Amino acid sequence: MASIKEIARLANVAQGTASMVLNGKGDQYRISAVTQQKIYEAAQQLNYQPNISARRLRSGGETVLPIIALFWSLDTRTVLINRFLKGIQDCIVSLDQEYELLIQPYVGTRLHEVRSLLTGTRYNGAIIANATEADEQYLEQSQLMVPVVLYQRTSEKYSCVYVDSFKTGEEVAQLFADRGHRKVGAIVPGLSSKAILLRLEGFISKAKELGMELAGNHTVYSDFSEAGGYQAVQQLLAAGEPRPTAVFSLSDQMAVGALMALNEAGLHVPDDIELMGHDDDDVTRYTIPPLSTVHLPVEEMAAECVSLLTDLMQHKSKVQAGNVFRSHMVLRQSCGGEGRFP
Repeated sequence: MASIKEIARLANVAQGTASMVLNGKGDQYRISAVTQQKIYEAAQQLNYQPNISARRLRSGGETVLPIIALFWSLDTRTVLINRFLKGIQDCIVSLDQEYELLIQPYVGTRLHEVRSLLTGTRYNGAIIANATEADEQYLEQSQLMVPVVLYQRTSEKYSCVYVDSFKTGEEVAQLFADRGHRKVGAIVPGLSSKAILLRLEGFISKAKELGMELAGNHTVYSDFSEAGGYQAVQQLLAAGEPRPTAVFSLSDQMAVGALMALNEAGLHVPDDIELMGHDDDDVTRYTIPPLSTVHLPVEEMAAECVSLLTDLMQHKSKVQAGNVFRSHMVLRQSCGGEGRFP
């Protein structure tokens, strides 16, 4: 394993300078960005792996276990993180070695501000979830000091676990067409997400291919929350007649708010309008009516993220893998289950 002395020699800097940068203190000691980048590149070239366990022992830590960091963006997807953590836990308890889990919140589009990804001083590997397009671009351009697995994103550089979001959108459009709908709508979370974008593109593309009408004012972007779904339906209905007879909410959270807004507007689901969600959160079984949705296999995908990451951490695998999971529709009363449309 490379030493800090060797890294300093390759980067042509003092050993103390290399040590400060690799310990995440480059900005604190006002070391230039150019110098810091030289040191990171030298460390990457020499395959430097920080001894996190030794550092924790020196600081009085009692437990010396490899650490997995879960990067989760600061938005309202609290339901999904609960399911994701369950998948991680189920996988970790089945492994031969113990691991510690660190939750690392981050602001979407500002992943580049998390210096520990570059220094590798806080954890031994990272699962990055919900990266925005700007975050993805940063990751592709960076040389990280820890192995990384991306959740619900694709990459040629990093291992990743995802579903075919474009196909998901197509399948919902096909369901609407099979049920006789001609005018459809979409409620979309207003955030930067390639998975959501592909989901919407698949839905729009297939709807057009099948001859269904998706008017511009019937695709509504709103906050990724119940309140956002409620407001999206108000906006959609304000566009006037003819309104869509089926709506795809690209989030269950938003679909819950949409159901309330439709009820307040005097529209009965599914007789007057059908509604399809996405994710298969537990709450969808208990809405009135029960919500049809696309099941996202969050727990299984989380477990696969851990499996891929621990193999990379233990050097069992050096090959980047892209594992694709299948989503499937769960039909309940709001669309295609006990519903009576058309």
